Amino acid sequence: MQYIQAFIMGGAICAVAQVLIDKTKLTPARILVGCVVLGVILTGLGLYQPLVDWGGAGATVPLLGFGYSLAKGVQVGVAQDGLLGAFTGGVTGAAGGIAAAIVFGCLFALLSKPEDKSK
Repeated sequence: MQYIQAFIMGGAICAVAQVLIDKTKLTPARILVGCVVLGVILTGLGLYQPLVDWGGAGATVPLLGFGYSLAKGVQVGVAQDGLLGAFTGGVTGAAGGIAAAIVFGCLFALLSKPEDKSK
């Protein structure tokens, strides 16, 4: 059942983003930034945690989940280090995902054979 819930949650988030791309004049970059900011705001208001509890990876993997990771990191950082944690907590909270993206990006760049697209 967890897989179905994650699929529904992730699919709903992606469907909303796709509707914004198709039906508005917002650029994809603005929509992506809006998703991250919305994830931070919803986490700060305590509204995103129930979605994470229900949808699991379907809620934490999309860009709303990146905002969730940043906000949770800031909350933990402030609890541990006070005001300094507001500046360092987000980086610490999202470090694992960012490191994985860099490692896998480099790995696939080494394993793939890039071709000239102008042919």
